Amino acid sequence: MTNEDLWQAVLAQIQFHISKANFGTWFANTKIILKKDGEVIVSVPNSFSKEWLENKYNKLILKILRELNSEIKEVKYKIKPLSLKALKNIDISHETEIDQLKFKEFNTDKDSDLNPRYVFDNFIVGSFNELAQAAGWAVSKNPGTIYNPFFVYGGVGLGKTHLLQAIGNEIHKNFEQKKVRYLPSERLTSQIVNAIRNKNIDNLKTNLSQIDILIIDDVQFLAGKEKTQEEFFHLFNSLYEKNKQIILSSDRSPKAIPALEQRLRSRFEGGMIADIGLPDFETRIAILKNKSQERKIELKKEILEYIASNIKKNIREMEGALNRIMAYQRLNHSLPNLEVTKNLLKNFILSPSKVTNYKRIIQAVAEFYDLKEKEILSSTRKKEIVKPRQIAMYLLRNELKTSFPFIGKKFGGKDHTTAIYACKKIKKELKEDSKLSNELELIKERIYCF
Repeated sequence: MTNEDLWQAVLAQIQFHISKANFGTWFANTKIILKKDGEVIVSVPNSFSKEWLENKYNKLILKILRELNSEIKEVKYKIKPLSLKALKNIDISHETEIDQLKFKEFNTDKDSDLNPRYVFDNFIVGSFNELAQAAGWAVSKNPGTIYNPFFVYGGVGLGKTHLLQAIGNEIHKNFEQKKVRYLPSERLTSQIVNAIRNKNIDNLKTNLSQIDILIIDDVQFLAGKEKTQEEFFHLFNSLYEKNKQIILSSDRSPKAIPALEQRLRSRFEGGMIADIGLPDFETRIAILKNKSQERKIELKKEILEYIASNIKKNIREMEGALNRIMAYQRLNHSLPNLEVTKNLLKNFILSPSKVTNYKRIIQAVAEFYDLKEKEILSSTRKKEIVKPRQIAMYLLRNELKTSFPFIGKKFGGKDHTTAIYACKKIKKELKEDSKLSNELELIKERIYCF
């Protein structure tokens, strides 16, 4: 396997572990430039990408590399900006086999950061997302005058980014004079941190205040970032007062975002809020057929049904499955049969069998609720900590099948009856509270993402 094939295989798996927004932001213009003696060196275009890959995604990248090549022991990152000559030499006149696996998330408009691939025409609508789609369409026809702000939430990989960008592209088509800007929240945070560091925050504010349509993806990542929230609050007010359209997405509702300032939460709840749920079997089949047509491959009915039956909660994972099948087709010059497909996809279709441990569960719960691990493990009775602690106990019991005495011991030597009470309480609430059920699914995604 060449370095390019290896990195394409890595990207194919990474894209269903993180949002499309972050995938397009941090993995564009990256490639393996050296693989020698168990070490892989990946080139990145700038210092921001290097910092994010090292600090946030290195563990995931290394894990996938090791799965593909067991001899790889270490990965490093080297800044290597694209030269003007290299840009001029890029041949876009035809699509080669290698081009088939180039990721379209990277093909963004330089002014708006929108990907022209994401439009309403290829957004599959079902009962799980019809309200969000209808509201988004209304916003695209009357920006700034209806549903402002427009807040979309739902689990990872269910099409929030597609919908947000479809709205942006539709507005850009209908109102060419309006300035549209799409920003993942992590990029917004990086811009604010960089501006503060370089003492030019006023310039950043001026530039952002001139936007007519501001689209912020994954706003849950603003939680806990006080300075970013403060600057965003002022930007929000400035745009809103001028009837500029604000469009936001999150993996949960505003009420469920921890460490989010009340004044921001109030702003988010002041407009239209729509959720995206899980697609049913028929809709998953329709999505797979649509994605297959985009990739110019025709899969047998039994393969489509196998993927749709086993990947139920994440459209991005379905795309990842198709990417892996495409990689097989390119290397073997034929599509796999059902048995080969099962073998190709076993690593992530059989996700319930992934192993974890109690430390990872505690870490995931703490991260989700923006707490420190020691707070969850402490004996404090603060309301904002008791509930996450009970959830952690419930997950230890249900994901690891650990005994109640074991759970009590891990939480500061508590009696096993405390663990029993916590598990019964969460189990009961799950039947009555769909929001809590959604939160647990999001926590499980964090638990099993590495």
